[in-house]
Amino acid sequence: MVTDIEGRTVLVTGGAGFIGSHIVDALVPDNEVRVLDNLSTGVRTRLPDAVTLFDGDIRDERLVAEAMADVDLVFHQAALVSVRRSVEKPVRSHEVNSTATLRLLQTARREDARVVLASSAAIYGPPETVPIPEDEPPAPTTPYGVQKLTLDRYAQLYHDLYGVETVALRYFNVYGPRQSGGDYSGVIRIFVDQARSGTPITVEGDGTQTRDFVFVDDVVEANLCAATTSNVGRAYNVGTGERVSIRTLAEMIRDATDSDSRIVHRDPRPAAIEHSCAETSAARSDLGYRSEVSLSDGIERLLASDTTETSSA
Repeated sequence: MVTDIEGRTVLVTGGAGFIGSHIVDALVPDNEVRVLDNLSTGVRTRLPDAVTLFDGDIRDERLVAEAMADVDLVFHQAALVSVRRSVEKPVRSHEVNSTATLRLLQTARREDARVVLASSAAIYGPPETVPIPEDEPPAPTTPYGVQKLTLDRYAQLYHDLYGVETVALRYFNVYGPRQSGGDYSGVIRIFVDQARSGTPITVEGDGTQTRDFVFVDDVVEANLCAATTSNVGRAYNVGTGERVSIRTLAEMIRDATDSDSRIVHRDPRPAAIEHSCAETSAARSDLGYRSEVSLSDGIERLLASDTTETSSA
């Protein structure tokens, strides 16, 4: 990965987490990198020795101000990313995903720092058009989607009203090394764990629903592009522009792992979105972003990474 971000003071919130730690790795060789993370899901050992860690909560205004002192650039990845948890605990989720983001933008205004923010395809809800363009009318169906839409709109507002350089990136389904397992993880991580353990691979509904899965390295590249673009004050989709059915995904993972696991179907999730896929032409033209990793290659890289981490543990 090549980036022309050099000699900058950079803060990555959530920088010990899944996506954030990959962004940190790309920045460390040529920049002074700080990380703000409460390590609730992040892992300290992912961080290179050169990184300055601010161990604490994104809702702590004093800590955020300290971490952002004299920064040039912020990659805001810290969030409660679970849709299910946002339904279970909407107020706490709002405090982390919306209120803390607003305070961070206000601090960025004082520091004259650019902010690249992690938004989400969850803002769209059931789309009218697939692939989904950025001007698709938002219709979020969960508190998480509303919170990411709030982040998205505040980013634009802080640019238009106060001149803060912001870019919001609407992630589709991100996967790759360091993604955690368990009930709230991404479906690829869940399917890999099920296939490797020999337990049934569980598909919700009939499996015909489709999603756009984007490898974490491509997401990092989108963030780096957003950090240097002149097209600020806007939001862009980050995906591949291609979709796959969940049943096909389960079959791909079973084959890639040489698993004997059966694929079984269970009741569909209530009000689940049937089809989702990113229209990425705006990101290509404005940011220079292009997805490079195919789904089959990404799955192979994820499996190879799992093997490496297991053997070195």
